Amino acid sequence: MSIMRSLLLAGAESAWLRDRAMRTPFVRRSVSRFMPGETLDEALRACRRQRDERRTGTLLTRLGENLSSLAEAEEVTAHYLDVIDRIAESGLDAHASVKLTQLGLDLGVDACEQNLRRLVTHAESRSRMVWIDMESSKYVDPTIELFHRVRARSSAVGLCLQAYLRRTPADIEALMPLAPFIRLVKGAYREDASVAFPRKADVDEQFFRLASRLLGPGLPAGTFLAVGTHDAQLVGRLQAVIAERGVAPSSYEFAMLYGIQRPLQSRLVEDGAPLRVLVSYGEYWFPWYMRRLAERPANVLFVVKSFFER
Repeated sequence: MSIMRSLLLAGAESAWLRDRAMRTPFVRRSVSRFMPGETLDEALRACRRQRDERRTGTLLTRLGENLSSLAEAEEVTAHYLDVIDRIAESGLDAHASVKLTQLGLDLGVDACEQNLRRLVTHAESRSRMVWIDMESSKYVDPTIELFHRVRARSSAVGLCLQAYLRRTPADIEALMPLAPFIRLVKGAYREDASVAFPRKADVDEQFFRLASRLLGPGLPAGTFLAVGTHDAQLVGRLQAVIAERGVAPSSYEFAMLYGIQRPLQSRLVEDGAPLRVLVSYGEYWFPWYMRRLAERPANVLFVVKSFFER
């Protein structure tokens, strides 16, 4: 792992740095590159722009994790129920994406499952779905377990998995009988080398192998892959796999973050590839922002540029 990436991931966990940076105007200005605002209304406007200008679907996620009370988890659940209604009523090709710690996972698996079921049931009734984000490695087992429980009753739920974790190939094989919806990403938490590959080249290769597996022939009907990477080289390699195998557009999509690799996003749309853009919003943005910088440390240059443009 590079020194820059290590520093950025450590910064994501620093309450001292978070409190100071969130009050700094140039940091707030630079984060607007990656999120359209802190409110749902601002996020929905960004979704409409994505639809009208780039012809892409979207995902909506309210930033925040590790709540301290079940009352907070109930508020987050109510918020996402409203999100589902608003995207359905607007006719947007959009879904909700939520972290299970937002739904109370730290406070009890049963309460979290109840909140997740409410969201998935409601999304299914509105012809939408809910994506479960993956968090740090200690949450992988309970997250997969809750996905199993909810997926057994509804297909309107997808799961994010992280390619940098050494366990992920086995997790994918175990999930395969469910014909899962999987969003594969590289991973953005600070993990021990025994748990996650520290070298970018190893992560890239595992990502390619896993994505190729989920784009392969002979999968259970309904299996779906969201290819969550901004790496142009990986995108090109996987486009070649898709073309060679004749993978149906209904079986996959590329998934990217709002504001990142915009030229690549435009090229994918021009190529006719299905693309979905994750639009994040909310007040608790600093840890998420630092992880975005760590995924692509070259983005630090944007922050520096913002400082000199004050």
